[in-house]
Amino acid sequence: MFDKLFAAIQYPLPHHFISGLVFRLMRIRFRPIKNLLITVVGGLAGVDWSEADRQELSEYEHFNDFFTRELHQGARVIDPDPGSFVSPADGRISQCGRITSGRILQAKGHHYSVRALLAEDPASDAFINGYFHTVYLSPRDYHRVHMPADGELQRMIHVPGRAFSVSPGTVRAVPNLFARNERVVSLFENEHGPMAVILVGAMLVSSVDTVWSGTVTPPRARRVQVGDWSRRDVRLEKGQEMGRFNMGSTVIVLWPPTAIATLEHLEPNEPVLMGQRLGTLR
Repeated sequence: MFDKLFAAIQYPLPHHFISGLVFRLMRIRFRPIKNLLITVVGGLAGVDWSEADRQELSEYEHFNDFFTRELHQGARVIDPDPGSFVSPADGRISQCGRITSGRILQAKGHHYSVRALLAEDPASDAFINGYFHTVYLSPRDYHRVHMPADGELQRMIHVPGRAFSVSPGTVRAVPNLFARNERVVSLFENEHGPMAVILVGAMLVSSVDTVWSGTVTPPRARRVQVGDWSRRDVRLEKGQEMGRFNMGSTVIVLWPPTAIATLEHLEPNEPVLMGQRLGTLR
């Protein structure tokens, strides 16, 4: 009941207007406000300061600089097996498993379309009966996104949309949530075929960066924008940073059916760390 009520409140809200206000607030450089935001929000979220590369408030330019903080060397270990693929982020498994006839499990009773998620990109067909992992990042988590496996970037697609919260309650209550929210789709190619990494924006969090193009959003797009990167030689290795959320959200990774050899057994809401093995590739 609470999930449906919380979701119902969100429908009429001006998602991107609210996110725009938060975007500016998170970049205030006035030291007393900046330090207060970091201290209060970081404390309430339960951020683990011991993992941060920068330990002093004075070292952060603004709250968003803190939110997208880098970790100290050795804080995360990338699974060393050359045949494995890994979690792209810290967070919790929302859902994972098989894509059935082009439908991805969002939550009990809710599925959504691969084609809709990828904005009808021609690569959609490759994932119709493939595999997926959805990782939810809470405000306390490390908010940089890394490569699940080696890949060469082919296309980046910026899909405009709403900015519903991606908290577990909203995911359970709003149909097609991940295919409705604004998102940045990165399509890679490797020896196992295509790999899709989707960074889904959310309430207060509709700002996404990638390492090859900088800030993708804002500004808010009015139509789907497709960038061809196939001739720009953007090659990233497993565990290498590929993007970040300016606030928290969700990452979805898609694989074709022929790519996966084994999957680690993971339950919904199970915590994962960036670099943790999710399975092995053929």
